[in-house]
Amino acid sequence: MESSVDQVFPCGQLQIYWQDQVIFSKAYGQPQADHRCTPQQRFDIASITKLFTATALIRLAPQMGLDLGGSLQQLLPETTTPRPLCPYEDPLHPGQWITLSTQTDPVDPQQITWWQLLTHSSGLPPWRPLFRCPDRQAAVEMALGTFLSYPPGTQIRYSDIGLIWIGLALERLTGMPLEQVIQSQVIEPLGLQNTGFRPLSNDSIPQPLSQEPVDTIAPTEDCRWRGRRIQGEVHDENGARLGGVAGHAGLFSTAADLARFGQCFLSGGAPLLDLSTRDQMIYPHAEQEEQRRGLGFALRSCHPEASSFPLSARAYGHTGFTGTSLWIDPHHSLVIACLTNSIYYGRDHDSILSFRVALHEAMVSALPTA
Repeated sequence: MESSVDQVFPCGQLQIYWQDQVIFSKAYGQPQADHRCTPQQRFDIASITKLFTATALIRLAPQMGLDLGGSLQQLLPETTTPRPLCPYEDPLHPGQWITLSTQTDPVDPQQITWWQLLTHSSGLPPWRPLFRCPDRQAAVEMALGTFLSYPPGTQIRYSDIGLIWIGLALERLTGMPLEQVIQSQVIEPLGLQNTGFRPLSNDSIPQPLSQEPVDTIAPTEDCRWRGRRIQGEVHDENGARLGGVAGHAGLFSTAADLARFGQCFLSGGAPLLDLSTRDQMIYPHAEQEEQRRGLGFALRSCHPEASSFPLSARAYGHTGFTGTSLWIDPHHSLVIACLTNSIYYGRDHDSILSFRVALHEAMVSALPTA
């Protein structure tokens, strides 16, 4: 962590649970020239938001009579009309398109299940340029009306759109805004005091997140779309167009809060889930080559460059594009929450990938042998 400051990221936090105890917690670097990073500094956790969204859905489904193996028609009727299979625009290389299937016949989206959304095997494209829409409603319509990119259930393709669908479904299921759903279903039961959406101007979430000074939040990228350095608002452009609250991105948190969320799963799921439901979330429901997916969670990959590779075969977790990660390793009794703002240096700055592998290798090698 120390050697990576100013090389991989300007600032970061690391918190580690081992055998149910916090054994390490430290902040590094400076988010701004006159301000050192503290354990209370909040980071945009990007796609780790998906774990909170997935947990809320899985927690609410039995209470609301929702069959996760069933069709989306009840809550998302807009998604059930036949639609074509099309290439999608590469989010990292505008103007380039990626083809996932050569099938030409339209596909009936009523084949898609909630489990497929959670395992990223739904057929939805990984990404669409929602941020180009003039307002939130148009972005919602674009997301719900999107084409598919492969027949449902035939591939694993990590998709922001799938979790956006889940976020919208949770609002319809409960009649509440998504941020209130996640607050009531995940954040409050765990007592996470520094986790929430839209930290700078949101009266619907409790202190200390609302109306905090901007310097308590790590800055991210100098955004070409917004024409400024992003700090205190979601980095993800589609998340921003959706109002800063979406199922795929938008949460801000600290390593301490995120590690507590991870420890909940390592300890069996309580108070969020019972043990059998926790086990369902980390079971390998979908596998393709080096990708293995639980419900919401990524499972340990055998690819040597994957951040989870140094961990045991039972490890599960998630990463965030801004430079964040959470990994839970039952074999080693480890929870590793590492938050950075590596995206500060731009979205083509990929040294965070090798950093994560090195960090996890160092942790595992430091563990006492049996």
